[in-house]
Amino acid sequence: MSTKKLSPARKYLATLRNAPLSFGRLIESTRLCDEISQVELARRVGVSRAYLCDIEKGRRSVSPELAAHFAKELGYSVNQFVALAVEDQLKKAGFAFKVKLEAA
Repeated sequence: MSTKKLSPARKYLATLRNAPLSFGRLIESTRLCDEISQVELARRVGVSRAYLCDIEKGRRSVSPELAAHFAKELGYSVNQFVALAVEDQLKKAGFAFKVKLEAA
């Protein structure tokens, strides 16, 4: 049994267990787990820190192209990032759909 305290990233991830996953939550949790600051990720992706914060908090949505850029910069699945970005856009339009992407 470990007596170590949970890192801030693990504490945050524990709060997400029952919350629906959104693109912003995915970005924030991935960034925290990979120990990347908002400033660093924003610089790598080519957006402002304020814009990245708005994405993480769900105040802004992103295009599929920007979602793919996030995935590539972070080294994760482009399909998952783009699907979540599209799901967020559909939710804002009032549609409750799950998106699954496959290569054409």
